[in-house]
Amino acid sequence: MVNQQIAQKFYKTADLLEILGENPFRVRAYRNAARTIESLGRDLSEMVANGEDLTKLPGIGKDLAQKIKEIIETGSFDKLRELEEKVPPGLIELLKVEGLGPKRIKTLYETLGITTLEELRDAAAQGKISALPGFGKKLEQTILKGVILAKKEGRRFKWAYAESFANELVRFLKKAKGLNKIEVAGSFRRKKETVGDLDILVTAARPEKIIEHFVTFPDIKTVISKGQTRSTVILSSDIQVDLRAVEEESYGSALHYFTGSKPHNIAIRALALKAGLKINEYGVFKGNKRIAGRNEEDIFGAVGLPYIEPELRENRGEIEAAMEGRLPVLVTLDDIKGDLHCHTTWSDGQYSIEEMALAARDLGYSYIAITDHSRRLAMIKGLDEKKLVEQRAEIDRLRAKIEGIHILHGIEVDILEDGSLDLSDEALGSLDIVIAAIHSKFKLSKEKQTTRLLKAMDNPNVNIIAHPTGRLIGEREGYDLDMERIMEHARQRGCVLELNAQPSRLDLNDVHLKLAKDMGIKISIATDSHNRDNLLFMRFGINQARRGWIEAGDVINCLSFQRLVSILDKQNKI
Repeated sequence: MVNQQIAQKFYKTADLLEILGENPFRVRAYRNAARTIESLGRDLSEMVANGEDLTKLPGIGKDLAQKIKEIIETGSFDKLRELEEKVPPGLIELLKVEGLGPKRIKTLYETLGITTLEELRDAAAQGKISALPGFGKKLEQTILKGVILAKKEGRRFKWAYAESFANELVRFLKKAKGLNKIEVAGSFRRKKETVGDLDILVTAARPEKIIEHFVTFPDIKTVISKGQTRSTVILSSDIQVDLRAVEEESYGSALHYFTGSKPHNIAIRALALKAGLKINEYGVFKGNKRIAGRNEEDIFGAVGLPYIEPELRENRGEIEAAMEGRLPVLVTLDDIKGDLHCHTTWSDGQYSIEEMALAARDLGYSYIAITDHSRRLAMIKGLDEKKLVEQRAEIDRLRAKIEGIHILHGIEVDILEDGSLDLSDEALGSLDIVIAAIHSKFKLSKEKQTTRLLKAMDNPNVNIIAHPTGRLIGEREGYDLDMERIMEHARQRGCVLELNAQPSRLDLNDVHLKLAKDMGIKISIATDSHNRDNLLFMRFGINQARRGWIEAGDVINCLSFQRLVSILDKQNKI
């Protein structure tokens, strides 16, 4: 039972409670616990096995700690089972639709009897939803678009969620006797934002033994097939896993083939044909003779190319770049020197400034920026000018106390509807770093939303635009923006664009990152951390950056502290 599974059960419990109109404090307790669990840097199963006190975790009381133990021991817990019997299963699917929360879903169920995405789509198309009090035509259209997005996503899983199961499977398979090589291929290896299934390749002296071991994995819901060299199963999370055992002589070619993408593979095969060769999952052949196949480097070498990193294999220019010696040296986690977007208990974070700074230092960072929310977000204790002054005094005190880490004082300031900022220029000018972000009015027209961001970048105090498009993967499409205008303005103003590493955001996407790189716009890879473990989300940002061809030189938090400060100062003088 991995952390992600436990968190999902708590999220589901919160949703079901809210659909049933239960106590909002109980709903919030489950959601807060789920957030803590999914960002936890340690395995809860191991913590329980070691007898550790789970109530020391933020938001986990005795009752929830007992439920966590129950989930680990039985796969679920009584309260969730009770709720699942009360609520039609299709209602949970409706939560994926933008514009719908549990309360509205409850209304739709009670008034129109809607329990599925198809029923929701039909009701919206027939105008039945807009006739309900509190809905209206605009929301009906949003819901209709949301249904299309939810159905388009299908049974895909966020990369970070799939990773938990991939890692567990690899650890489990490595316990099998005779296993030689193992790799998770497919879109997972290419670090795509979402993953449809998991493809695992292995080599072994006796493949059938590996298959026998594989189908005993405890989390399997259904065994679809089990052969001598291949097996397909469905996990309890509904992720499909395909295991293939291949010969050592074919491992490299199979890994290349099953990693994909399909357009990349087709392009490579076309190069092979021009050279009088044939490439498939079994190897590189000249006539009937196999001339390569043991490793991926030889597959690329056979067609005159250097090795191409999996994240680049989308047929978006990587083959031409490889031919011309222009492949990027992709950024790595080791290149990161600090995190420039972090929250504390001064707004909606779970840890103090000191605790966040020490956690960053433990990761080997040189600096961390404390960027709590501004006053606009009053419900999460956003900071006003007075609170900023108080926070500065606290940071100055900690700077004198803590060695080995530089603490930057910043803010995540709200961009208001007209593009002005939530705090005065005087207050913003006193800070080391200013991140500007949209947190409201998501549905403005393309022209208004674009103008809003352009105006925010015109403020000389703004260093970085946070999560620029506002999208949530599989839940909410980004704002309607003219991204080329946004990027051109960022280039002219010297404004940095954030790659938000939260696994539900990964905003900017890979296409926008490549465009930013081509235009010479600098990127900040930041975790938007709300607790210490969120700092580990940096690796998800690195995955996305690599898909966008980003190198260390494109990222401002790959700079030394001294160089970073000089860049921030220079920005404010443009």
